[in-house]
Amino acid sequence: MAKRDYYEILGVDRNATAEEIKKAYRKVALKYHPDKNPGDKEAEEKFKEAAEAYEVLSDENKRAQYDRFGHARGNGGFGGAHHMDIEDIFSQFGDIFGGHSAFDSFFGGGTRRRQRKGTNLRIKLKLTLSEIAQGVEKKIKVNRLVRAEGVTFKTCSTCQGSGQVRKVVNTMLGQMVSTSVCPQCEGSGQIIDKRPPGVDSSGLVHKEEIITVKIPAGVSDGMQLSMQGKGNEPPGGGIPGDLIIVIEEVEDPKLKREGNNIIYDLHISFIDAALGTTLEVPTITGKVKIKIEPGTQAGKILRLRGKGLRDVNGYETGDQLIYVNVWVPKKLTSEERAKLESLRHSPNFMPQPEAGDKSFFERMKEFFG
Repeated sequence: MAKRDYYEILGVDRNATAEEIKKAYRKVALKYHPDKNPGDKEAEEKFKEAAEAYEVLSDENKRAQYDRFGHARGNGGFGGAHHMDIEDIFSQFGDIFGGHSAFDSFFGGGTRRRQRKGTNLRIKLKLTLSEIAQGVEKKIKVNRLVRAEGVTFKTCSTCQGSGQVRKVVNTMLGQMVSTSVCPQCEGSGQIIDKRPPGVDSSGLVHKEEIITVKIPAGVSDGMQLSMQGKGNEPPGGGIPGDLIIVIEEVEDPKLKREGNNIIYDLHISFIDAALGTTLEVPTITGKVKIKIEPGTQAGKILRLRGKGLRDVNGYETGDQLIYVNVWVPKKLTSEERAKLESLRHSPNFMPQPEAGDKSFFERMKEFFG
């Protein structure tokens, strides 16, 4: 079954601000909350569906990928929240309701502790046109922050393990209760009891890891791919951050990219243009032979169908376009000059377009539609 549009799930338009998305998610989650709809599997699915939509649209990088590619995306696509348990969703997104808020009170309590998420890591990955064309598997070295072995924790005495502190203020309207992240444990509900030498005050150490990344064919310069859970771990436990991979396209010395098409400038002599010839030209998959017809004019564009890049969504493949440039020598020997002089006034060498011939710009317009 095709997935519903994330914006439609939350009831917002595609230009919605982060705050509007947050408010919309709060509203939908409240409507389908499991405590309000006990035993209702349909409501539970809609609750998970809303969490999945919020997971993507609340993250700037994921939202940009979704706006560009929809549900199809490298490394398996979107959809992590929809496969979470209900408790996982509360742990990851429950803090947008403010902990012990009116939302928790409505459902009879606020006992769930906020689960923190580690910071994201960002790396650049250089790819050649050939690698982009075929798709590639790369092993990359990542320096992550992970929880050190031998570290022991104890319950935070300030928040009693809840990760939040409450403050009651008396006003003329009565008592007002506000909640905030515990300043002692920073929301984890735990503080370090003992740690080995060399471990920082958060209980984390740097660890070098080799991670295998599968890059789909057709990615482009500046595109960002996300690997969930491959970023830094948070202090005191929680959800690891993500690894953001930024694609950097290495410029090819001969081939240029325009969208999914590949451009190649072919330079031939005016003799080959007049008489015709067979030549080898480079492509992203190796050299191929092409035929230059007799009388080929400068500016002619040859098309090698299917020799371009595959679309990142896998729907179509571009072409290779060969721009023909006729090269004219700057220096001639006396013998060469004499031979050309003898042909100067030949009708076949005079620039006299036949009836029905079109200009270069007209041909270009027709070629590109």
